[in-house]
Amino acid sequence: MTVLVIQDLNVSFSTEDGELLALKDVSFEVPEQRIVGIVGESGCGKSTLINAILGLLADNGRICSGSIGFEEAELTTLSATEMQALRGQRISTVFQDPMGALNPVLSVGRQMRNIQYRSKLTRAEKDAHSVEMLRLVRIPDAEAALKRYPHQFSGGMKQRIAIAMALMMKPALLIADEPTTALDATLEVATIELLRDLQQQIGCSVLFISHHLGVIAELCDDVVVMYAGEVVERGTTRQVFNAPTHPYTARLLECDPARQTERKRELPTIPGEIPDLRQRPAGCIFASRCDQRAEACAAPPPDFALGDGHFVRCVLAEAT
Repeated sequence: MTVLVIQDLNVSFSTEDGELLALKDVSFEVPEQRIVGIVGESGCGKSTLINAILGLLADNGRICSGSIGFEEAELTTLSATEMQALRGQRISTVFQDPMGALNPVLSVGRQMRNIQYRSKLTRAEKDAHSVEMLRLVRIPDAEAALKRYPHQFSGGMKQRIAIAMALMMKPALLIADEPTTALDATLEVATIELLRDLQQQIGCSVLFISHHLGVIAELCDDVVVMYAGEVVERGTTRQVFNAPTHPYTARLLECDPARQTERKRELPTIPGEIPDLRQRPAGCIFASRCDQRAEACAAPPPDFALGDGHFVRCVLAEAT
């Protein structure tokens, strides 16, 4: 079973300088009980994608075309009330900044009770469920933690509390928006292990957003590589990391500091800049920065199937 199916999704924003196409023909799936990673440099459309799924696009943003299928529902046709009923119940989110996700003037216990407002449990039963979730994310002295406020916890503990709150209603899909960015290396590893354990225990699917290739490789079953609002490559983690086919994916991996075997004064980079999305190039979106571009790149490349669910949007794949 597939929990989330995004097909040919196009999202645009109205700006003073014209229409900006932030997502173009985005397609991928999140299968049941799998972790799918979205990776790409800043400006690739990760945040826009999340907001489109959650129905939280800015007032000047709109879904032009395409579909977002979640379980039995088509999210693009739901009303604001229907989307609100899904958020927190069937779709939950862990954000990058735990302090921004937690209300500083409310105790952790009250915030966790508030999440359960749809439940018919008594206050005591809600508190008991909150304690259970805090123990699940390895918060010491969970009962006492309910009475404490966010500022009384470390950054790592706050992120664990945010994860516990997101999973309280046992959602079908958890969206994790760069949840380890604000943590140091040790806490990052611990959080990755915790997410993996919780995903297996609860049985939910996870859409994990990150720019950290090492985290994606460690945690995710499948990978979607985005560039300038397009999915340029997708497949299993092993396929994409061991046999990258799109030039952008290959260059992105080359820039990973963990892959550098020799000491260097300068780290590798990808020359050039992301194109202006208000004036998208007619052909391949990566052509201006690609050292393998050819005449065929002047036309929009189709998605080539390389087998076993591995897809790449590049004319070079036709020869492989």
